[in-house]
Parts: sequence; structure tokens; C-alpha cells
Amino acid sequence: MPAIDRIHSTVRNALIKDGWTITHDPFVIAYAEITLFADMAAERALAIERGERKIVVEVKSFTGLSPIQDLKVMLGQYDLYRGFLEIVAPERQLYLAVSDVTYRTLFEQQAIQLIVRRYDLPLLVVNIGTEEVVQWTR
Repeated sequence: MPAIDRIHSTVRNALIKDGWTITHDPFVIAYAEITLFADMAAERALAIERGERKIVVEVKSFTGLSPIQDLKVMLGQYDLYRGFLEIVAPERQLYLAVSDVTYRTLFEQQAIQLIVRRYDLPLLVVNIGTEEVVQWTR
């Protein structure tokens, strides 16, 4: 299993505060001979007639030497996870969780917004200090 990201527990706590139930930590994505581990999965009940919403969350701190290198790695990981999830758990929506600081300093840049739109990246933005969800981009 891969190492846990440094903001993993903060994202987990923020989801719980936001009314989510963590169902898997980590969430195993297994297809044929490949097994991957997303950081967590969560569910939240919706109105009775709408059932429940299910998500898989991959947490990213962007603490490497180059945020662009971190972004390249994250995009490859996101693409793999999304591809396999479409087959093994199509009811789950994949989100990338980042801190509000990372969102403001990296993801609000015009060039990065182009990538977010092109890859249709759903982001979960968390305030690290308060452990609260501050934004869903989808």
C-alpha cells in the first residue's frame, strides 16, 4: 500500500464534518491483474427518492520540489483511477482533494485552470486549519 498523504486525516475529518460517512480507507481499485489504492471512499445519503452519493477521494498535498511535476504525476494517477473505476465502481465519482492554500496558489492559475477544464477534474478543497470542506468544483 502507498504512503498516506500528509493531509489525509484532515481531508477525512473534513468529509465527516460535511456529513459524509467514510466507507473505505483506503479504497481498493482492482481490475484484472492491477490493484490500486485510492485514499478513501465515502457515501452520503441524499433525499429519499434520490438514494445516496458515493465518491472516491485521492488526496494530494503538492509538497514536492515542483508543483508542475506533482501535477503531472497526479494527472496520470487520476486517469488510471478514473479508467478502472468506470468499470469496477461506476456508481462512484472520483475527486481530488487539495488544501485551500494549494487551490489558491496553484489551481487558480489560468494555465492550471485550462488543465482542470480539459481533464474535467473534480476537486474537493479543504481548509487545513478548520478541517472543513470549503469548495467542491463539481
